[in-house]
Order: sequence, then structure tokens, then C-alpha cells
Amino acid sequence: MPAAQTCEITAASRLNNVRYAIRDLACVADEVAAQGHKIIPLNIGDPLTFDFATPPHLVEAVYKAMRDGKNGYAASPGIKEALDAIRGEAARRGITAVQDVFVTAGVSESVDICIAALVNPGENILTPCPDYPLYSAVLAKLGIGLNTYYLNEEDGWQPDLDDIKSKITPQTRGIVLINPNNPTGSVCSRAMLEQVAELARRHNLVIFADEIYDKLMLDGDPQIAMASVAPDVPVVTYGGLSKNYLAPGWRIGWGIVSGEARAVKPYIEGIHRLLRARLCANHPMQYAIKPALDGPQDHLIEVTAKMRRRRDLTVSWCNSTPHVSCVSPRGAFYAFPRLDIPEGDDVFVRELIVKKHVLVVHGSGFGQKPGTQHFRIVFLPDESTLQKAYGAIGEFIGERYQ
Repeated sequence: MPAAQTCEITAASRLNNVRYAIRDLACVADEVAAQGHKIIPLNIGDPLTFDFATPPHLVEAVYKAMRDGKNGYAASPGIKEALDAIRGEAARRGITAVQDVFVTAGVSESVDICIAALVNPGENILTPCPDYPLYSAVLAKLGIGLNTYYLNEEDGWQPDLDDIKSKITPQTRGIVLINPNNPTGSVCSRAMLEQVAELARRHNLVIFADEIYDKLMLDGDPQIAMASVAPDVPVVTYGGLSKNYLAPGWRIGWGIVSGEARAVKPYIEGIHRLLRARLCANHPMQYAIKPALDGPQDHLIEVTAKMRRRRDLTVSWCNSTPHVSCVSPRGAFYAFPRLDIPEGDDVFVRELIVKKHVLVVHGSGFGQKPGTQHFRIVFLPDESTLQKAYGAIGEFIGERYQ
């Protein structure tokens, strides 16, 4: 019998543009760690890696659900008590024109499903630059080209409205607004939300309001829900347990579709076709949604106090270090310092890992204006760890760029 010839099995060409800089750099860090060095990780926004813990009443709710046999498939949109709790939370946030809610495997799945249900080949959605790389990865997977709008660093990383206006085409179906923003920590003003809503209204766009960090506000001002500002505009609001409730590994997120019922009805039907096709989100973990949203919020006092101190330490270091400057983040737990260096920020972060064993993410991994360099810091670690990391980065900058 002749020997079979083995041919190379190539991946789909559309995956050439799939990048996830946050985790891609871990390969370099693993090589450095294998040499016996201890890495200081300032790259991944997982609070449980540091001195934070999932609220015990949520753990107990999931444990009880498992003991009570809630381990089979759930309804595709989610369990009733979770959906009711999400609707209640939407009402508390001023979102009045709710037409549908559904539970997903993290906000990542919500994003994937909601974009896939809307965008046809040849169409596009506007995504911020810089942005969380999930959005560009999902669009690349679907074979949809990027259409990015800039955030204005000189204006506290607010969306650049003129740039948005210039990027809207007849093929544009929606716009992504990450608020609070990852990677910059910026928070949109009410006036900005109203202006974005007016553009969406004028051009019949769906607004994808990624508000996963809505309770992690660092300056005491409440976050304003996009959908509360524009009840008539089609908005998909994303939320979840990962950040506000310190349970990222449970992969529980949700979407809230609001707007005029007749306008969003066909879109909701498309979303539900995809929800049914993937069966359901994690069943027992859904039983944490009601106690999270309707139960005590005490953990948030300590969480935001810690993050505020660590934000202040981070910004102070950035703005007192040569070649570094930073717009102060107002929400979430990220800072996006600017670098004044004669080489790319990808080179900066790789050499930093190798030489000083501190892991951050290059700004080009999130997108940025041409000719600028940045890096993202996750300021979740305790102050002593941050001080050690910033001391090492400062030494690296002094040795490399003086």
C-alpha cells in the first residue's frame, strides 16, 4: 500500500489579523521565568491574581446551585431569576426601554454574538482606537475589516467626534463605546454620550455599550449608562460578574438590548438564533447573578479604595518619570502611559520583560495614533509590588534612553 502524503493543514487566512497582545506576550514572559526569574505581572486584568477575592455569598450561591442539581443545560437566554435581576439592575441604572436581556459565557461571548447577528460581509462597525483587542479579533474572525475612530489623549481620552463623523459610511452598522475604557481608564461625560447618541440616531447605528467596569469608578462620580441617555436609540449594554464582582473565571456576562421595540425586534430574533445554536451559558454560575446584583455591595467600598490608592501611585510615578506621561484614569484598573522614546513600544515591553522581568502590554497592541508609543499598566497589585515594578521600569528607562 503506498504511503499517504501528509499535506500541511493551514489555518483560515482571515485569522492572520487575529491578535491578542495581552496574552501573546506571556510566551516571552514564560521563557524568562523558565530561566529562574520572577515576573511581576502588570498585564492581565484578573483581580483574583492579587489581593482581591470573590464575595463569599456569590461563591455560596454557586455551590448551592451545584449541590441542588443545577448542572444540566439551562435555557438558552439564561435562567429566569438571573434575567429578572439584570432587568432590575438596568432599571436602577436608568435604562428604561429594555426589550431583551440574555446571559452569555462572559461579555466576550455577548460581543461575538451581537456583532455576528448584525454585520454582513462588506459592512463595518466603528471601534475605538485604542480599544480592547477582543473587538478586532471578533471582526477578523468574521472577515469584517476594521473601521476605527480615535480617542483624544489631549481631551482625557474622550472619543474624537470629528473622527467618528469622518469614518461613518453607508456600510457602517454600529459603534462600540467602552466606558469606562480599557486600556485608558477614561470615562465618557454625559455631553459626550449625548453627542454619540445623536450620531447613532442620525445614521441608524446600533451602539455597543461595553460597561463591564461600571461600578469601578475611582473619583466618586457614578457612571452614566449610555442607554439611559438615549432610550430611543438601539443600544446593547454589556455587563457581567468578572470585574465588578471579582469572578472572571466564572465567565458570566450579559447583554441588555434597549431602544424602540419595533426597530430592534428583527435584531433580537437574530441574537436568539445564535444563543440557541450555542445551547447556554454556564448553568450553576448563573445563580450568582441575582445575589450579586440584588445583594450586598460592600466589597465595592474596599475594592475601589484600593484601586484609587494604586491609581494615584501609578499616575504620580508616570508623571514624575522621564520619557513617561499619563492621563489619570477615572474608572477600571488600567493606565495607558505615553512614552517619549526613539523606538517602538513593542520593543520597549519585550526588552523590559527580558531585562527587568516586568510584564506590561505595548500600546500598539491596542491601537494608537501613528507616531505615538504607549504601554498599558494593570494597577491591581498591592502598593509595594507596584513600587517595585515602577522602580524597575524607571531603571530600565534610565539605562536605555539617557
